[in-house]
Amino acid sequence: MTYSLIYITASDIKEARFIARDLLEKRLVACVNIVPGVESHYWWGGKICEGTEALIFAKTTESKARDVILEVKEIHSYKIPAISVFNISGGNMEFMDWIEKETGDLG
Repeated sequence: MTYSLIYITASDIKEARFIARDLLEKRLVACVNIVPGVESHYWWGGKICEGTEALIFAKTTESKARDVILEVKEIHSYKIPAISVFNISGGNMEFMDWIEKETGDLG
């Protein structure tokens, strides 16, 4: 089994909590960490912009990552939400087993 950490930015803490709850209720992820007040600098509409966002780290299995991406794109307020998937190459196997159990992805 392979595991994934999914990085998502949200417009604010309220949206981050909404996304987290949705992903958890659908058992697409086992755990979500939210970091409020992230300072973001980016290109948009041909100019450099700045803003404050909330950062979401979601833990899931690799096989659920695509479903997470599709779900976030469906419910996110951004036209092009930042969603990046990182494969987890190691860690506490008891934690990884827990991710499998909570997502219902038991191989």
